[in-house]
Amino acid sequence: MRSLGKYLIFIYNLFVRRETFRTYVKLSFDEAIKVGYDSLFIVLIVSVFLGAVTTIQTAYNLISPLIPDPVISLVVRDMTILELSPTIIAIVYAGKVGSNIAGELGTMRITEQIDALEVMGINAISYLVLPKIIASVLMFPLLVILSGFCAIYSGFLTSLVTGVISGEDYLTGIQLDFNEFGVVFAMIKALVYGYLVATISAYKGFYTSGGALEVGQSSTNAVTSSCIAILVADYSLAYMLAPFLTPS
Repeated sequence: MRSLGKYLIFIYNLFVRRETFRTYVKLSFDEAIKVGYDSLFIVLIVSVFLGAVTTIQTAYNLISPLIPDPVISLVVRDMTILELSPTIIAIVYAGKVGSNIAGELGTMRITEQIDALEVMGINAISYLVLPKIIASVLMFPLLVILSGFCAIYSGFLTSLVTGVISGEDYLTGIQLDFNEFGVVFAMIKALVYGYLVATISAYKGFYTSGGALEVGQSSTNAVTSSCIAILVADYSLAYMLAPFLTPS
């Protein structure tokens, strides 16, 4: 409870004694490049293999004359949109971006750069952390959209190369019984995950104490805590929003 209270105070301090709007625009743009553009490669690689593997595994586990082939791509589509792209990519994102945020702030703390900002009367939490949160909340949903597209398209290419399902059946399946709320669900998850990774990682890094060893520990703790928070949020959101996916 003490850590939770400290975390909530940390969040509150994001919005007091803020800098000018123009300052946050510039800082948020710079952070967006770090958390978004610099994460493209790992997101693309993971998404392509997620789509390919899911297509092959589904095809070889739904072998039955009673199950039409388009069901394979339907399963791939729904798994990708509802779970694989938001949640698996969020865990990868926590490892890539979360550790970077914690390490950067931890290094600034032990080298007394944060103390210097506070001595000058600047709210270091708002100045350093708020742009990271804004960038994460804005960029991670875009990464999830890109991931979903790459995974589904990768499944299509895999079906053509391996022949586990015809390309025509694959395209039919991804259009079959499509529920638009699934995309909304994925975007809600993406916003929540982007916020959790940025705030938890920044919190762990900002309150680092000690030396270089503690910076590494803060990065590890940030990734671990972010992953746990993502999984808890995944369960909570599924419990609250899954009923809206049920056909009326």
